[in-house]
Amino acid sequence: MLLHGTNSDGQSGFGHLVDRFTDRRTVITPDYAGAGQSTIPDGPLSLDVLVSQVAAVIDDAGGGPVDLLGTSLGAVVSAATAAAHPEMIRRLILVAGWVSSDDARHRLVFETWKRLQALDPELSTRFGLSLALSPDFLAGLGPGQVGQLTARRFPAATDRRIDLGLRIDISGLLPKITAPTLVIGLSRDQLVPPYHARALHAAISGSRYEEIDSGHAVQVERPDELIRLARAFFHEQG
Repeated sequence: MLLHGTNSDGQSGFGHLVDRFTDRRTVITPDYAGAGQSTIPDGPLSLDVLVSQVAAVIDDAGGGPVDLLGTSLGAVVSAATAAAHPEMIRRLILVAGWVSSDDARHRLVFETWKRLQALDPELSTRFGLSLALSPDFLAGLGPGQVGQLTARRFPAATDRRIDLGLRIDISGLLPKITAPTLVIGLSRDQLVPPYHARALHAAISGSRYEEIDSGHAVQVERPDELIRLARAFFHEQG
């Protein structure tokens, strides 16, 4: 199972990578809480809602255990799911996740993103892309490619998932994770810098840590490296 981040859905986040796993696995890329075809309850979005949606998908697929990979907010949801439903998770990969939203830099970035999303979604998109892609990668794109990215329509309720990103604290859940865990930080990540991933690694007993030389959108910038690490970890025995 592959879990997307705040401003994507299963298809836009992982659709181009699914066939990199299907030689050996059945791959599930669910949409949660307003993304894709997923429903979203009224009121502020909670992490518990996303965890319950992910658990329901796993149950519907046969109950697991599954190998679970999440990126960004998807990494937070994946960690919380593994803590709440350890019987459902065989192996866990957390990419560019974070433990708590109390960090001053995190709050500055996400509060700015939230205000831009409310005032001008196009500016919000441009702001998000400027942080999601590393400077070198973004500078190497042509005007047409940048135009395509900025014209992309993001899923409904993105504003509510951004707001949830300001209310995360999974520090009490991380000691409950029992699945073998690989934490991946992204060295050029300006949205969720790698010190957040290192904190996740430090808080999960027995976890491993790897770092990819990429911006936040690693599925776009360094997909081969992400797939290599994920396949090696998921296919380990024991």
